[in-house]
Amino acid sequence: MEVIIMPTEEKATLLASKLIAAQIRRKPASTLGLATGRTMENLYAVLAEMHRNEGLDFSLCRSFNLDEYIGLPEEDPNTYRSYMNKHLFSKVNIDIRNTHLPHGNAPDLDLECEQYEKRMKECGGIDLQLLGIGRSGHIGFNEPLSSLASRTRAKALTPVTIEQNAPLFPRPEDMPKRALTMGVGTILEARRILMLATGAEKADIIAKAVEGPITSMVSATALQLHPKCTVIVDDAAAEKLQGKDYYHWIFQNEPEWADYR
Repeated sequence: MEVIIMPTEEKATLLASKLIAAQIRRKPASTLGLATGRTMENLYAVLAEMHRNEGLDFSLCRSFNLDEYIGLPEEDPNTYRSYMNKHLFSKVNIDIRNTHLPHGNAPDLDLECEQYEKRMKECGGIDLQLLGIGRSGHIGFNEPLSSLASRTRAKALTPVTIEQNAPLFPRPEDMPKRALTMGVGTILEARRILMLATGAEKADIIAKAVEGPITSMVSATALQLHPKCTVIVDDAAAEKLQGKDYYHWIFQNEPEWADYR
């Protein structure tokens, strides 16, 4: 795992965007694992700007999102399908037929999860998986005590997650209490993982995820096992990290970051 600390949220978001753009330019037919949430809105805005101004080409890309709420119609504005259409898919030249999310209103959820895993394998697996992190340390909706070998499945959401996400609904009480999510094991099969976290409210959980012991109570700690995982944070989110000096040294001295400094 590499941790890159940028001075501001804007610079952290820009660096993450540049890494995704580099993946697409290196392999135009990349399969991207995508995330949602407030942290990602600015990142997707930067990618859309790169598409408009720099010709970043999504036409051959395929995408698989981490998760989707259970029980909402696909056209509901609170679904993650609606989120992705609004913040990214409608603003770049990706073929909407190549964008995949779990169907949270499928009649057979277990079968939907099996088919979602099958579709990912048919596309050759995820080349780059984008992640945020929840306040309980979850990636996707892999809440505390999720198996580190888990696959795509239905998952009950914790009160912490519900409290965090419910204000995004016009009527907070309407937020679903369950979701379909890629499993921790599914996520770890991506060839490269990129986590973006910003803001002081993420400082405690980032320190646990990056420097704490690996535990199913904090599913993000499983990322320590991945051979190519980059965690990008701003100064505020990095506040509780013990190895800050070393992480700064990595960015300033390692050759692979020369083009991004």
